[in-house]
Amino acid sequence: MTYIYSAWSLGFDLVVKPQPGLLEGCLMTDLTMARAGKRAMIIGAAAVAAVGALAVPAQASSWSSYLSNVRNDYESRRWTDDGGPTTIKFTSCHRDGQQVVNVMLRKDTFGPDPKFDNATFTNCFNSGATSTGNWDGHGSGEYYFVVDYGSNVYAPVSVSSLTVNY
Repeated sequence: MTYIYSAWSLGFDLVVKPQPGLLEGCLMTDLTMARAGKRAMIIGAAAVAAVGALAVPAQASSWSSYLSNVRNDYESRRWTDDGGPTTIKFTSCHRDGQQVVNVMLRKDTFGPDPKFDNATFTNCFNSGATSTGNWDGHGSGEYYFVVDYGSNVYAPVSVSSLTVNY
């Protein structure tokens, strides 16, 4: 029995005579294996390209909470940021005495955590008003904020609503 394979893309025919004892239909030459591998590679690349074209760009994330009678040096929960800008909003703040709260963004690292600018919130002490702090991107990582970091303000502060956008 003789098999003739046309390698039309290469411009010649390949004649193969199987060895006795090989099963019918199970013969695959080096050339046909190479062509099958090439096809699989092209199909795989096309699938990767299609998935990449349909991928949705990363969306900004956020979380919301409140604060109840927190004292200076209070640390918020951590969040994972991809390195973009961060916005923290406090709405409806309450504190006996001084009507100001300082919020510092920090990055959780091995060793001393870097300190970024302090945002001074005063507007949130007006009924139903919001104070906003904005920080530029400082690289990806785990972040948190600290209330009244290292200050001598000992009156606790409460915040009815806080939102962190990152």
